Amino acid sequence: MPRPLPRLRMNLDFMPSPVPGRPGLLIRDSYGYSGSTLIIPPALVECLECFDGDRTESDLRESLVRITGDLHVSPLIEHLVATLSDAGFLENEIYFERKAGREREFAAAAVRESSHAGAAYPGEPADLREVFAGYLNGPAALGHDSLLGIAAPHVSPCGGWQTYRAAYSALGPAYRDRTFVILGTSHYGEPDAFGLTRKNFVTPYGEARTDLDLVAELAAEPAVTMEDYCHAIEHSIEFQVVFLQHLFGPEVRVLPILCGSFARSIYQGGLPEDNEDVRRFLGHLGEIAAREGPRLLWLLGIDLAHIGRRYGDGYAARADDGRMIEVAGRDRERIDRVNAADARAYWELVQENNDDLRWCGSAPLYTFLKTVPGAQGELRRYEQWNIDEQSVVSFAALTFTK
Repeated sequence: MPRPLPRLRMNLDFMPSPVPGRPGLLIRDSYGYSGSTLIIPPALVECLECFDGDRTESDLRESLVRITGDLHVSPLIEHLVATLSDAGFLENEIYFERKAGREREFAAAAVRESSHAGAAYPGEPADLREVFAGYLNGPAALGHDSLLGIAAPHVSPCGGWQTYRAAYSALGPAYRDRTFVILGTSHYGEPDAFGLTRKNFVTPYGEARTDLDLVAELAAEPAVTMEDYCHAIEHSIEFQVVFLQHLFGPEVRVLPILCGSFARSIYQGGLPEDNEDVRRFLGHLGEIAAREGPRLLWLLGIDLAHIGRRYGDGYAARADDGRMIEVAGRDRERIDRVNAADARAYWELVQENNDDLRWCGSAPLYTFLKTVPGAQGELRRYEQWNIDEQSVVSFAALTFTK
């Protein structure tokens, strides 16, 4: 009996090719297990369906003969299978060995090295200082004595710098010695889980310190994944660390928490805390918030809606135009519920249509609302940005006070 072809990994990024003159489907590994990027020509895209763990080389051959009109497709089959396999894009030994190796490397590393320096922001300290000074050049800090926290984007700083500035301008010098509890979106983690690490975060500015006592206190919770590999590649916390270091110096103290999606609640109903492990974690983090009080300042690294072809919609999206005007209204309705500290009403809006807005900040926001109940929010800036010509991300700057 013919052996099935290996399954194509479903934890890859798939998007229309942005490369002029090279149409097709772009595939890349955002988990960092592989450094390869492939562009599958349009004619061959449907052949990827054969890599489902059930279909065989015979099925792939039949598909290619139909597409090409040529009976001699064996070299093409070998090339396609080898290319996907060598890239680490198939669920086979090559992928599993790379995955295990990268996760061992992160677990054994002394620190969490920057994964986006030199790409999303400058890799040299002097250049970084100049660029971020430009981003944050604006009105003086508000200086709220009752400030509990802020929400800032995690979109590329070059695209969302004005909203980053609106959020971070609330942090004056008086906050320098706080422990910043950073609730970041876990784009790659398991649902209903929270990723922690004991590692300090290294950026071109230097080494930010992780609050090991607070990490140790939370580490035993069943919902926690310790030394979560997702920290190695995640930008939602890294970007916040860089902004904090720019304001307060390299040795800022942080508690980095990656919040996995509450997908079960979104798709099956009920509240996130109906999961006992989630309920326990939220309760424990809330106890820490009440006990530590003003020693902590909360920082949410979140984006909002993701609309357009990159995200699976059958239409192109333009910021502040057409359908995105309706999206803005729905975004603001959710923000109003957040600002009113109404966690249940906010979550009911997220659950509508299984979160068709694709808010990748929904879990950190809900985590904060349940952990610091009664925090009153204020919208300081709302923005939409074309991440490519056909896709839009929205994001906002919020402040939270007692």
